[in-house]
This record gives sequence, structure tokens and C-alpha cells, in this order.
Amino acid sequence: MPTYYFNRLDQLNALIRRKSTGSPMELSKKLAVSERTVFAYIEILKSLGATIKFNKFRKTYYYENDGTFDFRFRIDRA
Repeated sequence: MPTYYFNRLDQLNALIRRKSTGSPMELSKKLAVSERTVFAYIEILKSLGATIKFNKFRKTYYYENDGTFDFRFRIDRA
């Protein structure tokens, strides 16, 4: 899987955590992908356990429960 894929998921996670995604159309522009891809990425995060909701008033996605993803490999320091 290409690295940019994980980078976009990481960027999406950061925007959702900050509650600054904007509408699906605005989010697609921020991520430089189509709206259809935005919905696919959100479904991926949901399939990994995230409870993602959309606030129509604030026009942003948010996590219903506090949490985050870490898409980077970390070396354990013993």
C-alpha cells in the first residue's frame, strides 16, 4: 500500500480530532481527493473502531469517543 494512503488517513485523523474537517466537499479539497474517497476513508476509520459523527451545525466530522490513530511504525526502546 502506498505511503500517501497512510499519510492521508493520518491527516484525516488530525482534522477530525481538531473538529476542523469542514463539509465533505471542503474535506475533499483539504485532502486533495474526491468526496467519494473521503467517504471511503471515513468508512475505513469506522471499520477500525472509530465512532465518527458529523455535526451539521458546525459542519465538521468528530470522534464521538476520545481516541486517535497512529499510522507510523514505532521502534520499541528497551
